[in-house]
Amino acid sequence: MDCKMEKSKIQMLYDACNYVFSQEELPNFQQIQWLKNILNTFKAVDVGIDEFRLDGSPGSGEVMNSNGLISGQGVSEITYIHIYECDQFSMGIFCFPAGRTFPLHDHPGMTFTSKPTIGFVGRLVAPEQMSSSMHHVNHRSLFPRSGGNIHSFTALTPCAILDVLSPPYSDDLGRPSTYFLDFPIPSLPGYAWLEEREVKLPCDLVVKGAPYLGPPLDVPDDDLC
Repeated sequence: MDCKMEKSKIQMLYDACNYVFSQEELPNFQQIQWLKNILNTFKAVDVGIDEFRLDGSPGSGEVMNSNGLISGQGVSEITYIHIYECDQFSMGIFCFPAGRTFPLHDHPGMTFTSKPTIGFVGRLVAPEQMSSSMHHVNHRSLFPRSGGNIHSFTALTPCAILDVLSPPYSDDLGRPSTYFLDFPIPSLPGYAWLEEREVKLPCDLVVKGAPYLGPPLDVPDDDLC
């Protein structure tokens, strides 16, 4: 009997991103909601992360445990798991130990959608008026024309965040990664001045790499990056 294998969630996300972000126009609300609905179905194991199991001693630098998955509880530094990237979009996972903060940065001219698959995140968002507020985040979308494209986030617990970014960062195409310092304004509580950092990458920001161990992606040969 001919039986088709069910698509993995990461394959469904790739297919949806490939459709939405291959259009010449910016994605509309319905398309972003479609992507968010797909992201909302993800659990840690769907992207090769073990949410609970910790093998070895914390801080040992080993992120892979004995069952062949990334240990979500064993990451001792901010870690990025690259899944896929092309000219139109990228997919990846940021893993954070509890208490670590990713500094204030922007996504110039990009649509950014993220979904925590493990843990809880507090995010500091600085919209166009440079107001800032801290809140718990279950899902986040940032659009290039609606403000709120400068943000930072802090892991309240060990967490993993699945990110979709369109288009990816590119210095050559005018989409550099810029980091900011924020200075509270005493006379305007809740507001701050933002200043670009002179160095591209803050010296106290260390991001390690780890292999993607989730289900493989089926992509065209000429689309491999």
